[in-house]
Amino acid sequence: MIPIRNRKKTLKVTVEEMRNFAFAYVEKYAPSKQQLKTYLLKKYLKTSVPNVKKQDVTNLIDIVLSDLEKNRFINDKFYSESKARSMIQRGNSINKIRNYLVGKGIQDQYIKETVNKIRDDNSDQDFYSAIKLCKKKRIGPARTEDNRPLFYKKDISLLARNGFDFETSRKVMDIDKDDYTKIINLL
Repeated sequence: MIPIRNRKKTLKVTVEEMRNFAFAYVEKYAPSKQQLKTYLLKKYLKTSVPNVKKQDVTNLIDIVLSDLEKNRFINDKFYSESKARSMIQRGNSINKIRNYLVGKGIQDQYIKETVNKIRDDNSDQDFYSAIKLCKKKRIGPARTEDNRPLFYKKDISLLARNGFDFETSRKVMDIDKDDYTKIINLL
């Protein structure tokens, strides 16, 4: 039987491991800076490394993150724009996009730039996103005319839970079936 040697890890070895973990995570998930920082911190809190303090680990994580940012492996501005674009295609409201990006740890300046860019591209983006959601969930104007008054409150509340304001929700719910089909064909 071969005895297992206790190899002591130095900070240099820890940095290399951390960089490898970060590269693997970035390659698989394309995260924001905050997500990657949380992942690396959890990874190193689980595997307790002897002779290394928690403060040293957070400093090493910051070094690795700044190195990745300098080499453009992670970019919060690009992350916020790409996530917002994909969420718009799915029919999410601007409020929902903003809250999602805040939850992912994106800086306020990038969130404001992204939201302003969305509004510049299409001034009534929430309306079209609400229409997409109605089509996807088969609510509001997508329902048959007999059931629309019965489910009005339920449909309005579903739109509200998805981040649409009352005016936009009411505007979408009051659309005629013919206008709805014209808008859907344009989207």
